[in-house]
Amino acid sequence: MKQLRAIMQAFCRALGRLWAGYRNLYTHRPWYVKVAVAVATAFVLLVLYLLAVWFNFLWFFGKSPTVHSIMNPEISEASEIYTEDSVYIGKYFNENRSPVKFEEVTPVFYQTLIDTEDERFYRHHGVDVQALFAALKDSFRGNARGASTITQQLVKNMFRVRTHYSTGLLGRIPGVKILIMKTKEWIGAFLIEMAYSKEDILRMYANTVDFGSNAYGIKTAAKTYFNTTPALLKTEECAVLVGLLKATTYYNPRLHYGQSMKRRNVVLRNLQAQGHLSPQQCDSLCRLPIALNFKVENAYEGDALYFREELKDYIKNVLKLDVDVYSDGLKIYTTLHSEMQAAAERAVNKQMRIIQQRFDAHWGNTPPWQDERHLEIPHFIEDIAHRLPVYKYLENKFNGNQDSIDYYLNLPHPVKLFGYDGPIERQMSTLDSIRYMVRFMHTGFVAMEPQSRKVKAWVGDISFDSWKMDKVTAMRQSGSTFKLFVYAAAIQNGLAPCDRRQDSYVALKVFDKNKGREVLWAPHNANGYFTGDSMTLRAAFGQSVNSIAVKVGLETGIPNVIETAHRMGIHSPLDNVPSLSLGSSDVNLLEMVNGYSTVVADGKYSEPLLVARIVDRRGRTIYDIKNAPAATQALPYRTAFLMQEMLKGSMREPGSTGMALWSYVRPFDCTTDFGGKTGTSNNHSDAWYIGVTPGLVGGAWVGGEYRCIHFRTGALGQGSRTALPVWGYFIQDILDNPKFQHYQQKFPKPVEEIPLDCYNCPLYQPHEEEDSLSWDSVSFYVDEQGDTVTTHHMRLQPKSEEETPSAEAPVEVTE
Repeated sequence: MKQLRAIMQAFCRALGRLWAGYRNLYTHRPWYVKVAVAVATAFVLLVLYLLAVWFNFLWFFGKSPTVHSIMNPEISEASEIYTEDSVYIGKYFNENRSPVKFEEVTPVFYQTLIDTEDERFYRHHGVDVQALFAALKDSFRGNARGASTITQQLVKNMFRVRTHYSTGLLGRIPGVKILIMKTKEWIGAFLIEMAYSKEDILRMYANTVDFGSNAYGIKTAAKTYFNTTPALLKTEECAVLVGLLKATTYYNPRLHYGQSMKRRNVVLRNLQAQGHLSPQQCDSLCRLPIALNFKVENAYEGDALYFREELKDYIKNVLKLDVDVYSDGLKIYTTLHSEMQAAAERAVNKQMRIIQQRFDAHWGNTPPWQDERHLEIPHFIEDIAHRLPVYKYLENKFNGNQDSIDYYLNLPHPVKLFGYDGPIERQMSTLDSIRYMVRFMHTGFVAMEPQSRKVKAWVGDISFDSWKMDKVTAMRQSGSTFKLFVYAAAIQNGLAPCDRRQDSYVALKVFDKNKGREVLWAPHNANGYFTGDSMTLRAAFGQSVNSIAVKVGLETGIPNVIETAHRMGIHSPLDNVPSLSLGSSDVNLLEMVNGYSTVVADGKYSEPLLVARIVDRRGRTIYDIKNAPAATQALPYRTAFLMQEMLKGSMREPGSTGMALWSYVRPFDCTTDFGGKTGTSNNHSDAWYIGVTPGLVGGAWVGGEYRCIHFRTGALGQGSRTALPVWGYFIQDILDNPKFQHYQQKFPKPVEEIPLDCYNCPLYQPHEEEDSLSWDSVSFYVDEQGDTVTTHHMRLQPKSEEETPSAEAPVEVTE
């Protein structure tokens, strides 16, 4: 305290001496000296005031923009998204702003702007002193008007001086706050004039100014109001946009056409007054109506909307880039190809229209939300309504009065619903609209290059506007498509495609944690019976024989299957239970397609890649796909090669579930190898198909939004009837396109010595003599924590048919 008191006393003494010296300048001096001293004093005080404001002396004036921020301005810019072939598909933004170069804007706009907002723009250095004094004079007369130059407005727009920076302690004094803010604008304007040319200032202003209707910058404004580009703006259109700057709502031509027309004509008269329009030209333009072509761009316009939602999370969580896609003005070049994306969307639309027609005909007027006993689930629609925002709104409005809530939920009102030929508008209650919407079948589709893992097409559902949940990343039971991992683990453990197992009844004692006791689980085949035949693993895989898949899974060990699936690309948790061999655990489509890609890529695993390159606003590449992590060997080459043969077998083996694909790809049989696997979960809730070629792997899932909504028969709901055609239409379209001839490939011959007879099996013939293992009942136990699994099974000699136990236990039917 003593030191502070001493400093203050020294400061006061210094001020006293300064004041004494200043008074001596006035004593016995001529009047002109006194005037000169007064002017010099005022100038010094002004400079000191400006410095105090800019540097926030003693925190009196609040923080100001720094010189660095002025030299390197960072405005909020939209990030643009492009496909691999440089086709624009959308943007992310908080403020919809896309900067343009000076020469990309018609000179008429700049001239209109100057004549209206700052006629002495080329003659001042940031602050128009003449306009400032004129404004002060008018304000004394009660006719206040603005005197801000274009440069001052730029400071206000670019640095948010009035919102992002405080005015310090003195700003709390009435009338002083506005003075401090204006002072900061004056200083900022002067510094900008020192740092930039007049052209740069006009360019920055055009790119930062708010034109209303979420249109920031001239490029977005031209698109929003007139559906044109800045270079093609007409004089009268420029006048409308410049007129908006005075009050973006009051002079908005969509909201207040008459006021906008008057303001536009004032701007045109300004052009005439400055000699840039003749009286005849001005009169002619003033008589024209405003030819508005208005459309506000929102963040959910463009293509590949589901992919774009996943993309921003991928940039943050996978690439881990320290960027804000909504404001950093990035150019994001994705791995999608525009024509492949369009082909995927066509395939989805074509097949899902057919599926929906079948589904509607199948159920008719019967509610499809039924339980496993085919009884309507009570309160199903009402329970959905309870989770909607409208229910929360009504609950708050009526203080939980259920009668009032129910009345309004059942009250018809205009609603907009999804339709394949465009939105449908109807008078319908909230509950009826839910009944209408839940009857739709849904899908997800994704395709990638197995070698590079570049995702080339991504369709998350049938309509992003109506359903935001992405079915590519949604968790559903995979059914028999999971058998790929079962057989891969088995082959890695020594089996081969031509090894045989018997298609026969198998009953497993499984500990049911819900019931707290053992239950009998007896899986059946999709066709409902067992042949009793010995068949090759290749035939069993192609025909999707459940009994053999379960036996192979137990013989290999479910923990080994899980470990193999995780290595190949399945990240979802997998249950250590026998039914995993039939795809009982929830996974998502993206990881399944990636897992199949591991097989096609000769056992090499890597993560799916969504981004090829990212460039920042200064043109610097901040991410390149060349720096993506290298692939790792997840499967031995021999295992991968033999699994490729298994996948091809699904197109060759008699009775294979994937044979229907030939109706789409037969013309390409000579140039391209095809394979794949169907899958259908219990009760046909989830239908899958994952198709492979050497150059492309793609998968489709089809099902209801809720698992209780599905087809009742396998003839309609199985993967080969619902999901397979999506891949069929897509790959047919791609291979038929001359641009994609490089995807017509055959799998290469093995690079290791692999005996031909272990995978080139004789085609399946029923009722062969048994030469492999037969199975009796298997006990399956899980400890109390549900973590440790122990299996006890016995391999027995073949039994006679009459010794086979009957299958009376409930069964899970999967394809």
